[in-house]
Amino acid sequence: MIKKILFFLVICTLCSNTFTHAQTDSHKDSLSLNIQKDSINNNNLLKDSINSSLLKEFNQKISEIQEQRKQDSIKKIELEKTLQSLKTTDNLKKEELLNQLKEIEESETKRITEKKARIDALRNTAKGFPVTGVMNDTLFLIFAKIGSSTAAERAQNISKKIEKLYNDDFLKIDQINVHPFENTFDIVYNEIILMSISEADAIWYNQSVESSAELFKENIKTAIAKAKEENSLKKIAMRSGLVLLVIFIIWFVIKMMTKLFIKLDLIIKIKQESWLKDIKYNDYVIVSTEQALVLVSYITKAVKIVVYALILYITLPILFSIFPFTRDWASTLFNLIWDPLKGVFINIISFLPNLFSIIVIYVVMRYFIRFVKYIFSEIKNEKLKINGFHPDWAMPTFGIVKVLLYAFTIVLIFPHLPGNDSKVFQGVSVFVGVLFSLGSSTAISNMVAGLVITYMRSFKIGDRIKFGDIKGDVIEKTLLITRLKTVKNEIITVPNSTILASNIVNYTSIADENGLILHTTVTLGYDVPWKLVHKSLIEAAIRTEAISNAPSPFVLQTSLDDYYVSYELNAYTKIVAKQAIIYSELHQNIQDVCNENGIEILSPHYRATRDGNMITIPKDYLDKDYKAPSFNVNIQKEE
Repeated sequence: MIKKILFFLVICTLCSNTFTHAQTDSHKDSLSLNIQKDSINNNNLLKDSINSSLLKEFNQKISEIQEQRKQDSIKKIELEKTLQSLKTTDNLKKEELLNQLKEIEESETKRITEKKARIDALRNTAKGFPVTGVMNDTLFLIFAKIGSSTAAERAQNISKKIEKLYNDDFLKIDQINVHPFENTFDIVYNEIILMSISEADAIWYNQSVESSAELFKENIKTAIAKAKEENSLKKIAMRSGLVLLVIFIIWFVIKMMTKLFIKLDLIIKIKQESWLKDIKYNDYVIVSTEQALVLVSYITKAVKIVVYALILYITLPILFSIFPFTRDWASTLFNLIWDPLKGVFINIISFLPNLFSIIVIYVVMRYFIRFVKYIFSEIKNEKLKINGFHPDWAMPTFGIVKVLLYAFTIVLIFPHLPGNDSKVFQGVSVFVGVLFSLGSSTAISNMVAGLVITYMRSFKIGDRIKFGDIKGDVIEKTLLITRLKTVKNEIITVPNSTILASNIVNYTSIADENGLILHTTVTLGYDVPWKLVHKSLIEAAIRTEAISNAPSPFVLQTSLDDYYVSYELNAYTKIVAKQAIIYSELHQNIQDVCNENGIEILSPHYRATRDGNMITIPKDYLDKDYKAPSFNVNIQKEE
């Protein structure tokens, strides 16, 4: 790992050193390209700004003033010639010419004052075009145009000429001088005019034209001298030595960090039994010791990667900052990480007021929902009574109100969320809404059915109900489904829409008050007295444990058929959950009582021939001396 990092650092250093020499030896091409890119980028930025339009308007006005100045200068020369050609006795004409010259001088003063006022108005807002040196440093700014050359073109041309002087191996810096020329001062080297300084340039710097020219000249000379010094062999050797020193220090730091991590791994292995234990919740092991050891191993590796990356990230800017031509790389590399972190930090700071608003909304709505829950709990417990509002409606209604309050909370919080106005956020919201609307039609119908069933009060949890062919006890009731448990311990999940579309039979709703009437039918022949049947059936009902004595059981004769009479026994019970057991016990008691009273329960359409046949009552209920009757044969003789 150390060798790879050091190899990478050496390669980066050699590349930067090679790049530095290549910059020095290749002269014009690379530097001019960089300066040209910088000037073009600055020009494009200013063209898109208000400052660019202000400078354009200003330079246009200055051109008009300069044109007027030329005309005044020509007129002034003509007046002076005319004045010299007049005779000494022509005083009136002289006075007239002198007045015209005075007007021109006053116009010149007024022109300069107007120009200063315009520049002062732009001074705090306008940005000039930089003249860059060989080291890509800004020497001074150009604001005004001269002739057909704009400020941007002037700055670019001056930068190219400075680069050309730097690449001149026989350059004599002392021969860069300032020469006056008509209304400007020129900075000249031999026959090369580096730049011309106009009155507008000087006003931008609050100096005279000559002082501004001297200032620009010194800046140019200093920049060239400094660039030659920075790129000398002595400086390159010193920087190369400094690079080796930095690499050695980093190598030592990485070596120490590697030893530290090896020692840390060893300590973790030795202390793992005492440090790492099972993380449990009750009897459930969330993270075992082995899993914790693996997790710690991954964390240690991640920390190693972060530390080595951080060392490398710190080292590269240091190495790049040693050589002048790679210093921009250092700032660029640093900004790659710092700018996102700075942006995140600024966004977090700017989001704090919205975050505070979200917290306040959440806390207020949370306690308001608790208050609403308390009100509905009081209604459920019948401590608070509202006419027309049943207690069993309380919690389902609270569920609806809670959903609406949560939706209202989201609506209040949504404008405070970061990126809520972005196109991506809005697109995702629309997409989720479409998916919800397309995929939740069945769910919504079940929810509506659940609400209708709730307010219909058809059943509640614990009730025994029947709809269609399904019969069971209600064990769960939600907005979407209802869960039933049958007498065979089967769990049936039924959508609420299915229940709503069926007729619901509730066996429990009034059983606690009046009792549920269980009924069963017995068919007996006409030879059995009905009073005896009534007495026997009521006796069988009374013998059944789960049957209530009050109201007392009763018998209905439901039909008189051809061969039998239908007797319906009706009995009350409050134990609805044991219907099958009660029916079974009731039928058993009916059989016992009928047998005790000598009543034969015959199947329908059964015809009994008593002569010579045994009775259908079991032997246990008959007398010990009982014998089947003999056949009776009657013979009549004909006379």
